[in-house]
Amino acid sequence: MPAGGDSSVIRRSTLRQQIADALRDEVLAGRLPSGHPFTVKEIAEQYGVSATPVREALLDLCAQGLLDVEQHRGFKVHAFSAGDFVAMVEARTLIIEGIFRSGAEHALRATPAEVLISIRRRADEAERAARAGDLDVLIGYDLRFWRELGSIVGNPYISDFLDRVRVQTWMYAVPLLRGMDDLGARLWHGHSQLAKALVQYDVAEAQRLIAEYNEHSLALVGKRGEHSG
Repeated sequence: MPAGGDSSVIRRSTLRQQIADALRDEVLAGRLPSGHPFTVKEIAEQYGVSATPVREALLDLCAQGLLDVEQHRGFKVHAFSAGDFVAMVEARTLIIEGIFRSGAEHALRATPAEVLISIRRRADEAERAARAGDLDVLIGYDLRFWRELGSIVGNPYISDFLDRVRVQTWMYAVPLLRGMDDLGARLWHGHSQLAKALVQYDVAEAQRLIAEYNEHSLALVGKRGEHSG
């Protein structure tokens, strides 16, 4: 294939990813709320690009469960229910429990030190944002923290699934959290504690903290969603 053709495909692929990332950030921040409709043309005009990478980016987000296709009309932001949120937290809980039953300590000990150091840094940033009640900063660091943590498993299917579910849970939680007072006192901020347990290969403590995090998510967001629905 000619070099020019190669580079054009790469540019389109990169643009597609950039648009998908930008729209996902908008959705996670709550600036594109659940049920919000839009067309390929609107997004293409907004970003000043052609329709093709936009359509591809939107279909990627549909595959991730963040958008829905509206027949002959365009796309809209998917609306998750309180029941969806509870089911997603239960799913990630079951998978994490399975991981800990299948040699988590061996996986941790085989993890390069620089990876654990990076996880520790992400954890510290996420915890600072949580204590400050800064949702926008917290979401970014929290997703990176858990993404790096998931990579330790060495199974890309599990890592990708957990990352996707975590994005979806944030997508549901953000509008509810923004309506709460004193977020800094309400948000879970055990990231650094969890990272410390992992660095010390303390699997039991890590498992306890992850279970605490999931229970906290259900208590803080799940029940409030049920009442608001």
